[in-house]
Amino acid sequence: MNDDSIAPSGMPAAGTPATVAAGDPARFLNRDIEWIEFNARVLDVAADPRTPLLERMRFLSIYSANLDEFFMKRVGVLKRQIEAGVGGPVPEALTPTQQLDGIRARVATLAHRQMSVLRERVLPALEPHGVRLLRWADLDAAQRAEAEAWFRRSVFPILTPLAVDPGHRFPFISNMSVSLGVLLRRPGESEQLFARVKVPDVPSRLYRLEGTRSFVPLQEIVEHNLDDLFPGMEIIKVLPFRVTRNAEVERDNEDTEDLLEATQHLLKERRFARVVRLEIAAGGDARILRFLIDELQVDADDVFETPGLVDWGALNEVADIDLPELHWPRFSALSPPGLEGDRADIFAAIRAGDILVHHPYESFDLSVEKFIEDAAADPKVLCIKQSLYRTSGDSPFISSLIRAAESGKQVAVLVELRARFDEARNILWARKLEDAGVHVAYGVVGYKTHTKTALVVRDEPGGLRSYAHIGTGNYNSRTARVYEDIGLLTADPAITEDLVNLFNYMTGRSRQREYQRLLVAPVAMKRRFLELIERETQLAAQGGQGRIIAKMNQLEDRGVMDALYRASQAGVQVDLVVRGFCCIRPSMPGLSQNIRVRSIVGRFLEHSRIFWFGAGQADPLEGEFLIGSADWMYRNLQTRVEAATPVLGREPRRMLWDVLQFCLEDRRSAWQMQPDGTYRQLECSDLAADDPRALGVHARLIAHYRERAAARAQSPRTA
Repeated sequence: MNDDSIAPSGMPAAGTPATVAAGDPARFLNRDIEWIEFNARVLDVAADPRTPLLERMRFLSIYSANLDEFFMKRVGVLKRQIEAGVGGPVPEALTPTQQLDGIRARVATLAHRQMSVLRERVLPALEPHGVRLLRWADLDAAQRAEAEAWFRRSVFPILTPLAVDPGHRFPFISNMSVSLGVLLRRPGESEQLFARVKVPDVPSRLYRLEGTRSFVPLQEIVEHNLDDLFPGMEIIKVLPFRVTRNAEVERDNEDTEDLLEATQHLLKERRFARVVRLEIAAGGDARILRFLIDELQVDADDVFETPGLVDWGALNEVADIDLPELHWPRFSALSPPGLEGDRADIFAAIRAGDILVHHPYESFDLSVEKFIEDAAADPKVLCIKQSLYRTSGDSPFISSLIRAAESGKQVAVLVELRARFDEARNILWARKLEDAGVHVAYGVVGYKTHTKTALVVRDEPGGLRSYAHIGTGNYNSRTARVYEDIGLLTADPAITEDLVNLFNYMTGRSRQREYQRLLVAPVAMKRRFLELIERETQLAAQGGQGRIIAKMNQLEDRGVMDALYRASQAGVQVDLVVRGFCCIRPSMPGLSQNIRVRSIVGRFLEHSRIFWFGAGQADPLEGEFLIGSADWMYRNLQTRVEAATPVLGREPRRMLWDVLQFCLEDRRSAWQMQPDGTYRQLECSDLAADDPRALGVHARLIAHYRERAAARAQSPRTA
């Protein structure tokens, strides 16, 4: 645990009760404060000297990007609750005011730690490699001349200083943009005037001095060349600042039939939404700050001083420097079994047996992309259906689907317009698909469609055969390189029939509620998970061995957590691998003494959802395995369309079991959750250097899949 950790409950760790009774609101931790603790673990990776130097720089940027999203998504909701006089929901231990106070205090502490990591650990370590992040004051005369010449040539023409006076209203400040508040006056006059200069995002947020690995923030260059923008004026004070606007705008038309129109309206509302955070450079001028607080209508408590950079996202440009020794060791994704080579027949491979693919270790483009690409080109394919939640800007899926439609195939796509922060892109893709003749549905009214599924129907000698992909992650070729996800390629008739019915539900007016194999939310997924937990509870209560292992991004659903508490009290051994926030209290006597929670944060973003229930079987591979798109959160189980599939083949089950065991054995990138909601990073100093547990799950899986590929090469798979 870090020295600056506080108990996420908003109370000192020593105040955590020894026991918590069933029904006591304190049995649940607060999701928002727990999310801040997750982001603290991201910052821990940046501080860790074992993380490659340029990756440490990247994690500093990731920490800030995460925090930006948190303020946009969650803080506005809390502020609305406070203004409405809401206390806490019945099962909530903290009021919205207590939550917000705890968030502000923790964020302020972590901001200082972030700057300390950059200035005292990362930048000094980069110096011997010639990598420098410089302030204007650090530049010599020649470097300043070079930076000024670049500024005049590449930046100055696009700057637009905006005065504020009786003839000029205070300008609109866009979300996440960096600005300079400038206080100036005419020579010989006492009246002080205000102007705002927006620091542009192009051509770059950093300037790289020619022939070097030295960078200067654009913000600094603009700030020290303001005389070019205000000739003849006296610059008194300058205050860099940035605003964060609420992304959770209130909607009165949630049940509207026109989701496209509603989403377009949402984007317009979000652009002008209230400011929930004002970031300023530390030690800034009090007069400018007061003016900004008044004009932006923010509370003093919403002002956050940053002791260094205002724009941490710029650090990604430094992190991208091509110095292999300062990055994670390079590796190439491997071909999944049966799909080696560009000419592999993916449909024949799936017919030979279910294929489980694990990204980024196994190639996304040679499996999931190939599945849709080959379906689009195959004259025997009659129909393709796919759900798109988030996809990349240059998505190969879009072009494949368009080619399929233009060749006469029936193509139906569910585009979730309300995927937060991807709404504009999804609207663009939806229209492009419609223009090509694709049947596009914009989601299920009242629910977000979060499931990651694709269906291909092929005309074969024995009749129509359906093929499916059901995954844990988005159809996004870029994130598939850094997000850890799992997908199942199958031709199992029971699963594909379920998927046909699921697509009819998503694109039409089906009221299907019963499925043979799939667990589908919101109709039956939560009920089935509760039944599986109860089965383990009964096994333990009858003297058998109850066992549950679950891996997910977040855990927050109170019905599921109470079921896990009951299971623990009956003697069920529960291991949870939860990367993000987790609201269950582990290891509490009388409540959760048999529940253990760990979080893994490292090279790849742990994103897969894997669920295993022992079912009383001595052989773990005979237990019940499921993968899917849903976390154990209320929104996933009750207000989204989700799908989880059983994994039936013995070899795919073995893969999943290995993944779960590697996660539970990790002593390099794992944190153990404490009953008060804090986390303790596990140590591996007592392990031998070649002990797999000391590698961490990501390096271990890279080695594991390489070994499997080498073994296959020596003994090729036969049908």
